[in-house]
Amino acid sequence: MTGRAEPNGPLRVWTLILASIGSFVAALDVVVVATALPALREDLGASLFDLEWTINAYNLAFACLMLTGAAIGDRIGRRRTYAAGLLVFAAASIGAALSQSGTELIVARVIQGAGAAAVLPLTLALISDAFPYEKRGAAIGLWGGVTGLGVSSGPVFGGAIIEGISWQWIFWINVPIGATVAVLSQWKLRESYGPRPQLDLPGLGLVGLAMFGLTWAPVRAPRIGWGSAEVIGSLLLGVALVVAFLAWERRATYPMVPLAYFRSREFTTANGVIFFQFMSLIGAVFLLTQLFQVGMGYGPFDAGLRTLAFFATPVVAAPIAGLLADRFGNKPFMVIGLSMQGLGLLWLTALVEPGVGYPTLVAPLVFAGVGTAMCFPTVANAVTSAVPVADTGVAAGTNNALREVGGVFGVAVLAAVFADNGGGYASAANFIDGFQPAMYIGAAMAGVGVVWAALAPSSSAAEAGRQALARRDAGLVGSRR
Repeated sequence: MTGRAEPNGPLRVWTLILASIGSFVAALDVVVVATALPALREDLGASLFDLEWTINAYNLAFACLMLTGAAIGDRIGRRRTYAAGLLVFAAASIGAALSQSGTELIVARVIQGAGAAAVLPLTLALISDAFPYEKRGAAIGLWGGVTGLGVSSGPVFGGAIIEGISWQWIFWINVPIGATVAVLSQWKLRESYGPRPQLDLPGLGLVGLAMFGLTWAPVRAPRIGWGSAEVIGSLLLGVALVVAFLAWERRATYPMVPLAYFRSREFTTANGVIFFQFMSLIGAVFLLTQLFQVGMGYGPFDAGLRTLAFFATPVVAAPIAGLLADRFGNKPFMVIGLSMQGLGLLWLTALVEPGVGYPTLVAPLVFAGVGTAMCFPTVANAVTSAVPVADTGVAAGTNNALREVGGVFGVAVLAAVFADNGGGYASAANFIDGFQPAMYIGAAMAGVGVVWAALAPSSSAAEAGRQALARRDAGLVGSRR
């Protein structure tokens, strides 16, 4: 950043707006397609396998290529890569809308996920470049609120479009948004780069394959079983490739992810927190959205509206948590927020029974949602603050990759618990039989995350760690010169 003028007010505003919109559309497409599955089955003649992969294809590409997208942005320019990712995302959305078969839709969703993987981690890198440390928490809080709105509006948005127009429009709507934000980003944002003069190509290959192995296993496990040779082999291969990646990074001249960052308690605990938070959160959301339809009898749109008690809380709570974290540090909000998420899920699960009314569930939904909203932006702030500003793209990529892997594992684990405890779709009572034990496991996952959050450094200790890391980074740069 040496020699560059400090970002002015208009640049910061544009950065926050454009980065938040990119994060919004990437998050929206994680969940919006779920509401379209019945329509896709009828219109495209899609099989159950096709329907599963309509979701999984996006999530796999998204998770596996997150670090790659961040690294490419650091090398060729974050603004340029961000705009390119948005255009890829928009082009893939056209392909998805025009799909005539389940196979065509799956291919389009893979490309969509690849585009999103170049978008999401760079939103945080762009914000971190534009905002000084003392204002970054508030900015990331607003970013978190908009991202949360993307998740929260997914079921409502999808249900309204499917019932009012057609399923194709959940993809068509991405096209003008993606194209407009890409053009404005090239015009209104400033370019920034990471500190490494060349890409770590072996590292990119190893981490991409490792993430694929680790995510393929939970994606396939619900269909073929956790004990199958394919699932066990995929997990073992993923772990072996992670070890190989770490060994390579230790000796690489320009490592993709400097291993010294993992010696930072702030960086390591924030990554642990996000993994277990999203194991709990996405697994719970997978069952909650079905509870309103199967267990309580609502249609897609009405069910989507009722999820807002949980999903809409980040719009208000995340910016407040981000602002307060600038004053009190990230740790209290991670600990309290994740505790509220877990306790809220326990509270809700205890109330669920055949014939339960929606008003009975509102309070625990709001309680858990506020906790989730408190944790989400403060984790992002912690992980990007723990590294030099030039490496925020890599930090965000690491954090987002672990977030997506956690979500994939959460769905697979809770689905397995649901099935093993007699859960099914024959009746509301049959669904609730499996829902309750699965949700208790989801709450327990949040509890593990609380332990990680409790290990995070205090505000003063985190600041000391950042200064030590900055001194080390400056020394390495000087020695390379």
